[in-house]
Formats: sequence, C-alpha cells, structure tokens
Amino acid sequence: MSNDEFRAALARLAAGVVLVTAQEPPLDEDGRGEDVGMTATAFMSVSLEPPLVMVSLRNGSRMDDLLDEQPLWAVSVLAASQRHIAGRFAMKGRISDRLLFEDVAYVRGEVTRAPLIGGALATLECRTEQRVVAGDHTLVIGRVLTAKLPSPEGDPLTYFKALSLKNIVGSQRKAR
Repeated sequence: MSNDEFRAALARLAAGVVLVTAQEPPLDEDGRGEDVGMTATAFMSVSLEPPLVMVSLRNGSRMDDLLDEQPLWAVSVLAASQRHIAGRFAMKGRISDRLLFEDVAYVRGEVTRAPLIGGALATLECRTEQRVVAGDHTLVIGRVLTAKLPSPEGDPLTYFKALSLKNIVGSQRKAR
C-alpha cells in the first residue's frame, strides 16, 4: 500500500473540525503567554467516566511541543460557517499566532485561559492526562474540565475529501 492509497482511503471518512488552543506560559512574571491555535480533524471522545477526549498532533509541531510543557488546553467545535477560521489555522508557512487570533472573536477559558472561539457549537477545556507517541503523531488524551454549548444550533464543520476514481487509479499506477 502506498501513502497515496492510504491517504485517499482515509480522506473518505468524514471528520468534525475543531480548533485546539492553548496559551504559552509567560516569559516573565509581568507578561502573558502567546495564544497558540491549530486546526484538527483527528479529535474524538474517549470516555464518559471520567470525561476524556483525544487529539492527534503531528510530532514536533508547535502545538505538540507546547502541550508537552503546558497541560491546559481547549477545543472549539467549529460550525460550518467557520470554515475560514479552520483554514486560517491550518495554513502551512502561516503567519504568527498573534496575527491569526487578531480578528477572531473569542473568550478566555475560565480554567485554561486558552481562547474559546465565539460562535463555536461547543467548547471544552482540558488538562492532559496522557501522551502516547504513535508513529509520526502524538495522541494527547485530556480530561474535560468544562464543557459548554455557546452556539448549540447550526451545522458542524466537517472535512471530507472524496477523490475521483481517476485520481485513485493514477496514484495506483505511480505506486507500481
């Protein structure tokens, strides 16, 4: 199996889109740490008792490095109307996080102080319970500390990339 075949198969699984956020610890006592955000589709509920969720982070990414030292983080479940926010925080070679948050409406989490995106269908504040390295990603399992429904109405933002048969056949030929 080639990477292209694997990617094409999993791209057919619809996934909800969330924004994972955290606040870097301040550099000094007077400062406030920078807000960091990342779009994720590999997010799921793990357990009801205790309430646990999981997000998959690419090893060595800024969010992976931050959540290795900062145990508090948050998740905003994005609405379909928030596609532009998801795209902004998913860009490669993107601008600084401070500029990414500049014109995005958010409130600070009561527990984590992480940004919770305005208009999100749901928001969760979490504390890391466990980190599991799995291939080129780290699975971060977090205990949910708060769960709110700021905008419970609306459709969720989902990621689904159906490839045409022509693209799949072309990738199979390359793999041979």
